[in-house]
Amino acid sequence: MQANSLNPPIYSSEISGWQNIVVEEFCQPPGQEKYQSLTGHTLCLSLNPRPARLSQTIGNRRYTGLITKGDISIIPAKSLLYCQWNHEDRYLRIQIADAFLQQVAQETVVMDSNRVELLPEFRDRNPQIEQISTMLLTELYAGGFAGRLYVESLTNVLAVHLLRKYSAVSSCVVLCDRGLSDRQLLQVTDYISAHLAQDIKLSDLAQLLEMSQFHFSRLFKQSTGVAPHQYVLQQRGERAKQLLKTTKLPVMEIAMQCGFSSHSHLGKWMRQHTGMTPKTYRTS
Repeated sequence: MQANSLNPPIYSSEISGWQNIVVEEFCQPPGQEKYQSLTGHTLCLSLNPRPARLSQTIGNRRYTGLITKGDISIIPAKSLLYCQWNHEDRYLRIQIADAFLQQVAQETVVMDSNRVELLPEFRDRNPQIEQISTMLLTELYAGGFAGRLYVESLTNVLAVHLLRKYSAVSSCVVLCDRGLSDRQLLQVTDYISAHLAQDIKLSDLAQLLEMSQFHFSRLFKQSTGVAPHQYVLQQRGERAKQLLKTTKLPVMEIAMQCGFSSHSHLGKWMRQHTGMTPKTYRTS
């Protein structure tokens, strides 16, 4: 990746070890920038509280005008972006690995080409992508509070939305009408139960059934009614409730045994789902 930012990012997922995606928030003074990512496609989401004038050029395409909060730009991998702005510019920059996007395309999309390309886009509005991007930013602020499984799920969904709206080939996402078989569901849920204390990854669960992450997530939700990361969090909470009632282990130890990132993470889940703190729940 080649990028000449005036200021380094305020927040960056680089240190969090997120796979296939980099999420960064910037706040730049008036200036200009040349930007290029050789290995990833880039999505920029404006976080400006007020409309600001911006000039963007990718190849022979150019946009000059006002950009407002929620506007997105797409810079395909290897494309050179030249950007100039006259006021403070606050934005979220998300890079998604090209190799990962190609994998998702092959697993989820019917197309005539062996390779899918994204098209450049300026000042577009996409409520779904804006919501996913905001959820990633919130998780970035929280320091990966919800875990890698959550981030991987959002990354997969973001890739599918980019392919649906901004791919260069006419394609249609393959939707599966069935859920997991009873054997598959038991295999996955038994694995989750046995590894709650670990950092369970979406790729681990999908590989268990020799499926793509996209198909696994979709079939799992059809079978259980919830996404994999939601199910895992539920199971961690139920295990914690059981340990609070049946053992005298410290709350911190219970949080760690159940896979919560911290004592406060467990406390937040308990308050949301029981209306009580772990200590109050234990004595109730």
